[in-house]
Amino acid sequence: MNRIQIVTEDKYEAQKLASLIFVKEGNETFITEIIDVFDTEIVISIKDKSVHSVVLKDKDQVEKFTDFMQSIIEKKSKIIGTLTNEELVEIAKENLN
Repeated sequence: MNRIQIVTEDKYEAQKLASLIFVKEGNETFITEIIDVFDTEIVISIKDKSVHSVVLKDKDQVEKFTDFMQSIIEKKSKIIGTLTNEELVEIAKENLN
């Protein structure tokens, strides 16, 4: 298992990010693609083909998030949990065999 902590612009962005990338009830990863990055804003696509943006604290957080999510998008890993605490989002993933 691998974990990362991402700092978003504010509490609202943290809640939005957590809800867009993972649904606990179905243990399902929603994010399918990172479409673009504009400074500290990440534009992502989810399973229903809708597009959403999330604003992170700084460019370092953007780089951390995109690197971490790459294996998810390539279907080499899956998200197994998310937690939020104010503007902080903790994401856990595990490798698929």
